[in-house]
Amino acid sequence: MIIKPSDIFNASILIVDDQESNIILLTQMLSEAGYSNMTSTINPQEVCFLHRKHNYDLILLDLQMPTMDGFQVMESLKADHVNDYLPVLVLTAQPGHKLRALQAGAKDFVSKPFDLIEVKTRIYNMLEVRMLYNKLKSYSRHLEQAVLERTAELRESEARYRSLTELASDWYWEQDENMKFTKISGPVLEMLGMEAENLAEDALSIGAVVEVNYNKKDGWNEQERAFLQTRIAAREPFLDFVFTRKNVDGSQQKFRVSGEPMFDWHCRFVGYRGIGVELPSKNNGL
Repeated sequence: MIIKPSDIFNASILIVDDQESNIILLTQMLSEAGYSNMTSTINPQEVCFLHRKHNYDLILLDLQMPTMDGFQVMESLKADHVNDYLPVLVLTAQPGHKLRALQAGAKDFVSKPFDLIEVKTRIYNMLEVRMLYNKLKSYSRHLEQAVLERTAELRESEARYRSLTELASDWYWEQDENMKFTKISGPVLEMLGMEAENLAEDALSIGAVVEVNYNKKDGWNEQERAFLQTRIAAREPFLDFVFTRKNVDGSQQKFRVSGEPMFDWHCRFVGYRGIGVELPSKNNGL
């Protein structure tokens, strides 16, 4: 982030001092240095109102003032702008007040009587920091908004994808890197004769995306299963793969599945996802 000198010289500055002579001196000095947007007040009770209205880039604040000193002004500003940057540079003739002013929230200080070179240097440096802070704050807001918008887009895209897959298939499924099911939509359990409480075991035996040993009595076709296991071991996609299952009553079920491996940003395998349908067969009267 780069701050141009022209941005600094166009910054809004409020001078707060009960001595008109100090205001005139600072105004003249800043004008000669190239600053063009200055306001002043001799009434410290106006500072909060003026800052709320104009949001100054810098407040030059005298500490020793009647009715309301600079410390009280800073307390009021902090109460008015909770968790915000306090752009205050204090003006003081009391060396003992410098540390107290910094602890009260001031970002820097200038000693009286003024050393004009020091004053100009500190003002320029503080304005540069202030503008960097504002740019960073603005960037953070834009970034946060962009993240929110992108997250909403991804959620909408995922919902649209799920809707389309559900319309085009009987079920949608996802498995992790250990081939355990993490998501299933549609009547897959009922079609495959599985019980919900046995999902962790039975879901692994559907032959669609499996790398485990099968029991012979489960009815799955061994050749089909071996072929599919080879594709899965190679982390390859499969399209419209048809596999069969012979049930205990002698009827036969046919299923068609398509799946693809999933990888994270580091190209690490994280599982499979896909869709499936049960195909009509003579055995079930369709």
